[in-house]
Amino acid sequence: MADTPSNMLPLGTKAPDFSLFDTVSETTLHLSKLKGEIGTLIMFICNHCPFVIHINNEIISIANEYVDKGINFIAISSNDVVKYPMDSPEKMKIHAKNEHYPFPYLYDETQEVAKAYDAACTPDFYVFDKKLKLTYRGQLDDSRPGNNQQITGKDIRHALDCLVENKVNLELQKPSIGCSIKWKS
Repeated sequence: MADTPSNMLPLGTKAPDFSLFDTVSETTLHLSKLKGEIGTLIMFICNHCPFVIHINNEIISIANEYVDKGINFIAISSNDVVKYPMDSPEKMKIHAKNEHYPFPYLYDETQEVAKAYDAACTPDFYVFDKKLKLTYRGQLDDSRPGNNQQITGKDIRHALDCLVENKVNLELQKPSIGCSIKWKS
């Protein structure tokens, strides 16, 4: 398990556009149709990463809590499925259903979306406002597998609360840490 940090895309960056295959609905979904009225949280995750598995329940809890506040959630997996078949679209669909994901789980087969977002690890989180301008990028909270820190989602919750309350997020934004995205050769 390698500890790879986020690349920390500059705040204010416009969300790169995309249309990707949703493994749950088995349809292609476009960012413009998925974005939230108040904001959008885009996360790069995968099925097998211990860092994602560690916080998966909190991600689901936060999504369920904030969707009614105008925040939409989008999960994307960009891993090379030839080398990591656990992250195949078929397994993504099963995983999303078993975990009761309240958000689409999109497959970035070409890895172009991950590259456009400068995503580096799983999990990697990006919070955009209603105009799809980046207001937060970084960690869920300080918890990591094995560090005995309680999972609270405090950093993401604060970023989302700032959007909902129309406030500027002045908190220090720490990079996420996780497994590297499994790039194709």
